[in-house]
Amino acid sequence: MSAPAPFRVLVCGTNFGRFYAEAAHRRPGYALAGILSRGSAASRAYARTLGVPYYTDLDDLPAGIDAACVAVSSSISGGQGTELAKALMDRDLHVLQEHPVHLTELTDNLRHARRRGVQYRLNTHYPHVAPVRAFIDAARRLVARQRPLFVDAATPVHLMHPLVDILGQALGTLRPWRFADPAPLPADSGPQPFRSLHGVFAGVPLTLRVHHQLDPSDRDNHALHWHRISLGTEGGVLTLADTHGPVLWSPRLHISRDADRRFVLDGPGTGRLGLGTTSVVGNTGTFRTVFSDLWPEAIGSALDGLREAAERGGDALRTGQYELAVCRIWTDLAARLGPPEIVRPTVPRPLAVSDIFPVPEQLLDHTFHGPGAGRTPAVVRAGTEPLLPDTHSGTRPGPSRGGGTGPEDTAPYTPSAEFFDLVAAEHTATASAPAIAALLADADLSTGPVVDIGAGTGLVTEAVARTRPDAEIIACEPAVGMRAVLTSRVFSDPDLRSRVTVTADAAPDLDLPDQVSVVLLCGVLGHLDARGRALLWRRLTRRLAPGGLVVVELMGFEEPLTLPETRLATATAGRHRYEWSFGGAPDDAEDGVMRLHSTWRVYRDDATEAVREVHDSYRWAPFGLKDVEAESGMTAHTLPTRPGAPPLAVLTRAPDAPNSPYEPDAPETSRTTEASPTSSPTDA
Repeated sequence: MSAPAPFRVLVCGTNFGRFYAEAAHRRPGYALAGILSRGSAASRAYARTLGVPYYTDLDDLPAGIDAACVAVSSSISGGQGTELAKALMDRDLHVLQEHPVHLTELTDNLRHARRRGVQYRLNTHYPHVAPVRAFIDAARRLVARQRPLFVDAATPVHLMHPLVDILGQALGTLRPWRFADPAPLPADSGPQPFRSLHGVFAGVPLTLRVHHQLDPSDRDNHALHWHRISLGTEGGVLTLADTHGPVLWSPRLHISRDADRRFVLDGPGTGRLGLGTTSVVGNTGTFRTVFSDLWPEAIGSALDGLREAAERGGDALRTGQYELAVCRIWTDLAARLGPPEIVRPTVPRPLAVSDIFPVPEQLLDHTFHGPGAGRTPAVVRAGTEPLLPDTHSGTRPGPSRGGGTGPEDTAPYTPSAEFFDLVAAEHTATASAPAIAALLADADLSTGPVVDIGAGTGLVTEAVARTRPDAEIIACEPAVGMRAVLTSRVFSDPDLRSRVTVTADAAPDLDLPDQVSVVLLCGVLGHLDARGRALLWRRLTRRLAPGGLVVVELMGFEEPLTLPETRLATATAGRHRYEWSFGGAPDDAEDGVMRLHSTWRVYRDDATEAVREVHDSYRWAPFGLKDVEAESGMTAHTLPTRPGAPPLAVLTRAPDAPNSPYEPDAPETSRTTEASPTSSPTDA
């Protein structure tokens, strides 16, 4: 059976429209049919870089386009976006229009779509952004268990419409809703950037704070912050710390009292005192990753909604009633607040966390993660945005696959191998494995085996085997402890045993077959020095079959930084409780390199003293996908994965590319700086 035809999408506008174009260009099942704009040189050049047609006139559009994304301002912002949307619907195109749109225009557009027999969607965008989506999903689970007691929300005025949509999706309904007028400002109080009002939303008490200032020529750059939402129940408070994450969960503080009204801190009934005061779900990236990954993925999700509506058919006006209700609530709020204060501020100077917390890491660790912190996976990183590691695995700090119990000559990764799957299994099942499985589902594996370098305990090896029953797999893992678990996993499954070959090979000096179809390099590259990586790339590109794939997973940071030791996870098995802590710092002996440390402590029952403590330490050279592209000579494309998961990408080589990238002064053999160089900090 032939694959279904791609959904062909025209993008109108090349400012915010670039994110729409990237979404349609990258997303499986879609094809970017062209760019439509007013004819600037920059827009024409952008279309050329994407290799798609460029149009300035609707009459020049060819047949066969399915939908259009209108990322052009509507009349509420002084643009012609709504007129363009209607003209595109007149050409029988389904339309996804970027917010904001006035209520009357939204109503007219939905009626116009009904008349033309097409679908129209207004994209408020931010409910599709991965951290917001995670908050919405968690909120729905929370309100299904407990009655919401309050909502506290804050937003810049130009993102108030998406905020209403986020709250409606989080609470599962919009009604009943009503609002009081905002509180009056004190006389002679000076500049007041925020206005506050109270009301009821979905029947839940709401406090709303709005940054009520706007630079009409540059709205986004002068917002003091973006969406922040807290939803409270008797069990705790769920918080979206920022539009781009993370999500926080803070259980309710409640301490029993004895007959004398004293706190009961020990003994029966005090198990909940072991809960983490606040848990961080997901991670935050850089602003660059917001633009390169989060926003295009969010728009791809909105496109999926439009495509599904187009396939179902039906009355666009009827299905648009929720969008109309959201717009009515936004209109009511805007009318109560009145026009925002017009400001034209100077260019701000964003600060790094190191500007605010220039303190020794031991003090920082004690301040934020002192005794009793529980499962609190939050790491303050000097000089960059916070790294919030997933507590399961991945290439952000996971249970270390390097180091030993103390001496530097102890075999890396082996001491902590027994603990690895306690937190790695869930990450692999929810992040790296699904993404890799989706990539390989239709890949050509007839040209050679899949080689999993640094296979660890075999979690991804097993996932690949389950996805592709026809695949031969070579799993390379030099660390004895990790390989013991890997071998046991393979031996215990007759299917794996027939197709998976386990080796003790270490990169870059691997014993590779003449040709391989796929290479997995998850959490591996940072263990090699530059010469080792150059040799590895040369050997892999010589053996990679035409059309072959290389999957790379990195850590969530691209330069050396300080990671104060932080407790990231707890797990229980029988009578034992396991706690994992992680930290790191730039290596004093080698520029551009970090020394990462992992500690596992084992406690019996509720004891406060550990019965066993295992330490690991290993070398890691942090870098990003651009560096990987430069070193490998291949092109990287990020793979969609779970919010908060580490960077995951597939590398491909152009058909006419040379077999080996340019390697100045690269010797035939390499001298790595750490034993077991193929071991990755996590099994992925």
